[in-house]
Amino acid sequence: MIKENQQLFNRLHVLTDALILYLSLPIAFWVRFYAVKGGIISVPLSSYLVLGVFLTLAQLFAYAAAGLYKSFRRTHLRKELSSLWLSSALVMALLLSFLFVQHYIDYSRWTLAVYFFLSVGLLSGKRIALRKTLRLFRQKGYNQKHVLLLGSGQMARSYLEKVRGEKELGYHPIGYVAVQRSKELDLKYLGSFEALETLLDRHRPDEVVSAIAPEDYQRTPQIIAACEKTGTKLSIIPFYAPYMSSNPRFDDLDGIPMVNIRHIPLDNWANAFCKRAMDIIGSLLLILMTSPVMLACAIGVKLSSPGPVIFRQKRIGRNKKPFYMYKFRSMRVNTGQDTSWSSDRDVRKTKFGAFLRKCSLDELPQFFNVLKGEMSLVGPRPELPFFVEQFKEDVPLYMVKHQVRPGITGWAQINGLRGDTSIKARVEHDIYYIEHWSLMFDIEILLATVFKGKFMNSEVLS
Repeated sequence: MIKENQQLFNRLHVLTDALILYLSLPIAFWVRFYAVKGGIISVPLSSYLVLGVFLTLAQLFAYAAAGLYKSFRRTHLRKELSSLWLSSALVMALLLSFLFVQHYIDYSRWTLAVYFFLSVGLLSGKRIALRKTLRLFRQKGYNQKHVLLLGSGQMARSYLEKVRGEKELGYHPIGYVAVQRSKELDLKYLGSFEALETLLDRHRPDEVVSAIAPEDYQRTPQIIAACEKTGTKLSIIPFYAPYMSSNPRFDDLDGIPMVNIRHIPLDNWANAFCKRAMDIIGSLLLILMTSPVMLACAIGVKLSSPGPVIFRQKRIGRNKKPFYMYKFRSMRVNTGQDTSWSSDRDVRKTKFGAFLRKCSLDELPQFFNVLKGEMSLVGPRPELPFFVEQFKEDVPLYMVKHQVRPGITGWAQINGLRGDTSIKARVEHDIYYIEHWSLMFDIEILLATVFKGKFMNSEVLS
């Protein structure tokens, strides 16, 4: 039943997108030439309506190619909106190039600009509202995807805990198949693997999720054969999933599939170039914009207590290489600066230093670290060598964060993980950022940093 519902939903999804896209162009025309006075109509509305047909078809094709009409049950909203905006921008760039080459220069650029932001804004709003509506329906038990679970070990229990804890995902486990009944799995036992094909014919689940233990992996061919024979979708959670990223990369070695368990988008030179370009341009602009503030901070630090204006502290950066991170000195010169964190009530802080810390102004010199290539505007916060040696032994996956440049602000910081907070939670957020990096994600973090007032992490002695 869910397959038929999904097909109907997809048709309605495409149809409403088409209506929004097509109607946005005459609305943009009205805004440009009637709501805003002073415009001269050089191309009639009828020509825009014809253009709208081709533009709508091109947009829908781009959205389909970007996977926007697949089931988004497992897709994050941020990723969906990012794909939507990037696809729309690509089609608009191609349209403007085509109009220029064909000398159709009489079309109003302001009309097309209003159309772009209006249509993509409405499509984004529609998707946000749609997700919230579906979440409410699924929490009440509607639009459920019925799942048959294979296995009774740790991965099976983790999967069951996840789907039960997040009801908005809309997964309903109907039972599990295993060698024998397990007391640790709170789910109906349906039978053994030998009865799998019969069980699939009887229960007709929407999906089979295989989370079998290592000792049962020889049953994989049997499981695949049973699912293919009954036409049932199969998803596999490997027993080594805890060591994998949520977005692994599959490579091909002359027909042999290979899994790269930790795919990092910034390993791609084009992605790395774009991020570095944004860092250089952004840091230069921010240095120019904040130079009067930095001058005032430097004078205040100099007058507040004896010692240097700039505090240099060794941190561990990309590829585990040490570098000196710059900050305005907010404390009196002390000897514990490399082996301990400071607190809000640290007696070594000067009054002016406390003000700098409170407003995060002590971090402004790090724009020069970004310009030098030692840091990035966005990334995991760098740590002291003393703590790196300690955490790499105690915190799983801690060293993964050193595969990218450290940042002034990051995904962990805008989620409240600053100062004396859980290192494990920080690392989890850092790894999520590393594995899901995109320019749009960086921009989102920068905007959240500014508007939420969580500019930078000021937890270490300076």
